[in-house]
Amino acid sequence: MTILTRTCYIALVFSVLLFACQSSSDEVKAIPNFALPPVEMGAIQLAYSDTNSAEWKQIAKRLDSFYTIQARAGFNGSVLIGYQGKILYERYIGYANRSRGMMLSPDNSVQLASVSKTFTGAAILYLYQNKYLDIDKPVSEYLKNFPYPDITVRMLLCHRSGLPDYLHWVPVYRKSTAPIYNDEVLQLMAKHKPRVDFKANTRFKYCNTNYLALASIIEEVTEMRYDSFLHKYIFAPLGMRNTFVYDPARGLPDNATVSYLGGYVPNPVTFSDGVYGDKGIYSTVEDMYRWDQSFYRNKFLSNETLELAYGPCSFEKPGIKNYGLGWRMLCYPDGYKVIYHNGWWHGNNTCFYRFVKDNFTIIVLGNKLSNAIYRQPPVLYSIVKSTDSVSGFEEGEE
Repeated sequence: MTILTRTCYIALVFSVLLFACQSSSDEVKAIPNFALPPVEMGAIQLAYSDTNSAEWKQIAKRLDSFYTIQARAGFNGSVLIGYQGKILYERYIGYANRSRGMMLSPDNSVQLASVSKTFTGAAILYLYQNKYLDIDKPVSEYLKNFPYPDITVRMLLCHRSGLPDYLHWVPVYRKSTAPIYNDEVLQLMAKHKPRVDFKANTRFKYCNTNYLALASIIEEVTEMRYDSFLHKYIFAPLGMRNTFVYDPARGLPDNATVSYLGGYVPNPVTFSDGVYGDKGIYSTVEDMYRWDQSFYRNKFLSNETLELAYGPCSFEKPGIKNYGLGWRMLCYPDGYKVIYHNGWWHGNNTCFYRFVKDNFTIIVLGNKLSNAIYRQPPVLYSIVKSTDSVSGFEEGEE
């Protein structure tokens, strides 16, 4: 049965899900000083599939026709489709920086928006896997002034904390429009203790504050800046040379894309642009394919840890859509899963779809505001797989 013909997922067995989302491995009895050397993962060298067959040329023609239509409708961005570790299709459409006449190319980094959460979640699980933290411990054990004692690290990972979104409550207590950083948000949280949206672990609600807090936990445990940790332990080892964490105080490098609203109006920097963990990572489709392929090597995260990350944790509502530990997912009745994350921030709309069982990947990074980007992955899938339609794909980002 293909993904396209699967019936709607009715319900997952409660006890199995509860175990996946609540259970803990051996308890970390004492948190040691962080001293892990970076994993020697080996820079991932990109390769291209042989696309000279008549069948593939016809598929590529259909993909090109689709993107001709998308470009006319305003799409500005990059796309990569990969299979079995090789690139099937790669295109760059529109401007990286229109005022400079700089067209998009493989080296132009795009703001990933919420796809950044895949890095934050993986970094937390790496520390958990190596027993530098326990995801079932209260957040307050790592962030000393965190004012909600019932919230655990795991609840942040799977968006079951009940924390209110900082994008909404920070402006109530801070009138400055200058960029705010994680430390100041946590200080405001400790001082004002904004009301939670619901009791911890009673339901799922996607919330950016969760991943802000996770990034700060990474800094507390490792005694490294979030951007330094990711560069040393993920970006550099994998050869992701065009990937970095944005800091408005430093600005953007020349090869980074401008984030555009409609009509190629640059999106201004806002107060929340200094926050990281929930967003803030810039990358390219090629670097993101390196990130995707790294999971098949099981060097950064073990297979056991990945299974934990891919375990659905939002079980109140029936349906195929769910959230694990840092990943959205589509869970079908026969056990097939699509692991993915979308993103939206300012003029950036991003899609990162991983058909893990097939080692098939779709990456779309746009730097000009367009909700239509979220409808591209199912069309790309149907063209490459020569099928008629796809159901269940996400069509937006919270």
